[in-house]
Amino acid sequence: MFESVESRGVDQILALMQAFRADPRPGKVDLVVGVYKDAQGRVPVMRAVKAAERLLIEAEDTKTYVGMAGDADYRAHAARLLLGNDAPQIAEGRVTSLQTVGGSGALRVGCDLLKSLNADMKLWVSTPTWANHVPVATDAGLRTDAYPYFRPSDRGLDFDGMMAHLDAQSAEGDAILLHACCHNPTGVDLSFDQWKTVTDFLVARGLLPFVDCAYQGLGKGMEEDVAGLRHMAAHVPEMLIASSFSKNFAVYRERTGALTIMARAAEDIGAIQGAAETVIRSNYSMPPSHGARIVAAVLDDPALTADWSEELDEMRKRIASVRQTLRTMLEERQVTKDLSFVTDQTGMFSYTGFGPEAVATLRDDHGIYIAGDGRINVAGLSEDNLDAVADGFAAVMR
Repeated sequence: MFESVESRGVDQILALMQAFRADPRPGKVDLVVGVYKDAQGRVPVMRAVKAAERLLIEAEDTKTYVGMAGDADYRAHAARLLLGNDAPQIAEGRVTSLQTVGGSGALRVGCDLLKSLNADMKLWVSTPTWANHVPVATDAGLRTDAYPYFRPSDRGLDFDGMMAHLDAQSAEGDAILLHACCHNPTGVDLSFDQWKTVTDFLVARGLLPFVDCAYQGLGKGMEEDVAGLRHMAAHVPEMLIASSFSKNFAVYRERTGALTIMARAAEDIGAIQGAAETVIRSNYSMPPSHGARIVAAVLDDPALTADWSEELDEMRKRIASVRQTLRTMLEERQVTKDLSFVTDQTGMFSYTGFGPEAVATLRDDHGIYIAGDGRINVAGLSEDNLDAVADGFAAVMR
């Protein structure tokens, strides 16, 4: 039996990680893996997270299951962070959040749920989008299609192309996958006015928004990063949101995510949560506990919340500072191409526009590893490697 298995291929990111680890060069630089790194190149444990863990270890008195929907306190926090403490949809009882195995788990539960509700539904994704979006959706049985998004000519947003394509090709009942902020892989986000335009379009066409919010707080701020999402939630009748605390709490290995569902009416919530729990039961039965309890413990304690918020601000400001430094260094190296994209894009990722040849040159000649599509993790830049990266980038850009 097993000898007949056909490989689906090695994930490109995983392959690059393996190649990086095997590279013996001491000055090699990893700009591939999407984790936040500090100025010394470490992936730190946040101060508030460490403090919350100490409290939890002392207080924990059971390891029993948390239930299919997960920790109730955590779920309430997840919804409020996305929609706001005073969100009328929450007060009306139209919103439920379910704890999931990371943001990927939220996406999979959401896709499985949509497939169970409408077997013919199509999910539209941006070109490009996160590498796991389409595999998760297709493995759940959903049909997928793509809409224009990134414009290579200026490394910006092709908003007119996006809207024209969706207007011509999407059908009532389809779902549209949007990135709340810090678009992965491009770093190119919708403006607030564009969110309003998209919202009006979705309402008029009867389309369901499915928003992926994996980087809240790392773009412009916790509130600013979901301003467009909140506007949309205030005007559409129904909505799915997949969120993750991997980045803004740096609890990557704890797999801490949530699927938030907004229904038309409060009386629909019980049925839709039951349907989602059925999906969860057949996927992984129960979510893990530790990461969710960390997040809830931090957000339950005003002092820990303040410390977490302060450190998250430091992380966001470091990313913005590194973007500016990289742009300045490239300009100092007489790169005459338009470099505004480096500082215009937001969040951890930047779509450089480097093609396969440039990517290979950076890896082979300079020991700089970036994704095959030209995406770099800006947070991977540090005091120790910025000069080398600027030299390498300048060499392939000139």
